[in-house]
Amino acid sequence: MSSRSPDDLRLVTPQYGPGARTGEEPEDPHELLHRARRLTADGHPSAGGAWERAATALRRAGGAITPGDHGDALDATALDCRGRAGTAAGPLFSRAAELHERAGRRGKALVSRARALLSAPEPGATACAGLAELGERATALHAAGQATAAETATVLLLRCRARADLLDTGPDPAAEAAALRRDLAALIAFAGPHRAAPAVRDALAEARTLLGRVHAAEDPAAALAPLRAAVADRLAEGRPWQAVESTLLLAGVLRATGEQAEAAALLRAALGTPATAGALRSADRARLCLALARTLAAAGDGTDGDERVALLADAVRHADAVAGDSGLSTLARLALGIARAEQGRWREASAALREALSGLADDGDDETARVRARAWLAYCALCLGRPDRAARDFARAAAEVRRWADRRHGAALSHLTAHALHAAGSPEKAARAYERAADLWRSADEHAAAARSLRARARRIRELWGADAAEVVEREALREAARGLPDGGDGDGAADDARGWLRRLPEPYGPPGRHQVNVYGEVGGAGSGPSGRRRPEERRVSRVRGCE
Repeated sequence: MSSRSPDDLRLVTPQYGPGARTGEEPEDPHELLHRARRLTADGHPSAGGAWERAATALRRAGGAITPGDHGDALDATALDCRGRAGTAAGPLFSRAAELHERAGRRGKALVSRARALLSAPEPGATACAGLAELGERATALHAAGQATAAETATVLLLRCRARADLLDTGPDPAAEAAALRRDLAALIAFAGPHRAAPAVRDALAEARTLLGRVHAAEDPAAALAPLRAAVADRLAEGRPWQAVESTLLLAGVLRATGEQAEAAALLRAALGTPATAGALRSADRARLCLALARTLAAAGDGTDGDERVALLADAVRHADAVAGDSGLSTLARLALGIARAEQGRWREASAALREALSGLADDGDDETARVRARAWLAYCALCLGRPDRAARDFARAAAEVRRWADRRHGAALSHLTAHALHAAGSPEKAARAYERAADLWRSADEHAAAARSLRARARRIRELWGADAAEVVEREALREAARGLPDGGDGDGAADDARGWLRRLPEPYGPPGRHQVNVYGEVGGAGSGPSGRRRPEERRVSRVRGCE
């Protein structure tokens, strides 16, 4: 759904995105208004479009939308702001809060203010302090009968989500995680007696999803029960669109615990239910396709290549339909290109990889995706008999990864650069690249691999300057081999199994930080990626979602 600039907030009736139409559309403005209210109560992804149609019909009939309905419409629109459109969510939520206050909905106003705080580009300690204050006000209003249990639970839930997003940045993440688990358990206990209300059941499912996410970093097995309960609650309510996040998280935990078959069945069910087909956002369908393809790859039985490629092609198609967010589309194309390369479909793979690379800024935060795209594109060029082009792309990828903490990636890519240069008829350049690779292998304490690079360098030197010059390098290779494994090997090492090395490159948008969620629904373990930075996609997955 498209977002609107703050100027739109000055309109009597803002222009909401079109959304997805569901079933027969009534013509009466009051029927349209009733439909928009119902879709909002259900958290349906087409609620924003329903509000636009209702507001338009009311205006044509000479009526006007009430402040309370106007606030609900702004909330629905803001909840669907994603990608570059996400910057519009905060002003929309803030305006919605003002309208709820005018309508006397003090509890709803607190929910909108909490969402406005959480939708900031980088909410930190200040936002958490503001959310804590809002939580206290919501609890007091609930005690006074001026806020519903659902509104109070939602404000408390949003505060917990903000704390979860900041767990990796605190001085003692383990203690913070333990405190957050206790607060989530208290929230679940508070909401339990009120679960007859659908909105409270939504809050319970969200709280269980978040509890599973926090558990997953330390104890994946402990995350299974709350995540399974969250998915079951969503599906029992007939709201598959709200089950996507918990489904992706549960599938990620199942993959981490080795339950690939159960993870695949879960994701297939989420994609294949007839009721789900027309209800899911395009971005959610794309992520589910990506996660299922990742699950099939993790199973590693060698029989899933065609299905993986079909899933990734679907992911590209659905991601392309998401306005204002090219990152998901780029990731899907990258995954599709790699899958086709692994099938030996070099030309098709190259086309997808070039498209992915064109969507990645040279100076942006997509460094890992850029490296993977260039490295696999180079591999395809090598297999297509274009070693000169392969050498250029391998060299550019190697230059980017040299500042990563794990030196082995730079070493392997330097070795592959050398291999391509030799194939392109440039033995002198190849010899220098092998030397760089050996130095990087040494710095990573990979002495056997350093010996392989040195032996390959010795062969190039023998071609160029004769046996005496090569013997010096061969003795150096023997010393390295003695420091490493008993047999340092005689082949080109990385070049002998290029695909193996390329598969070891870190995934784009992962691994996330220890308590962060990546685009596949996985929660990170130790470490935060090759450069020690967490990308926005890892920090902000579904940050502002939550029930009304």
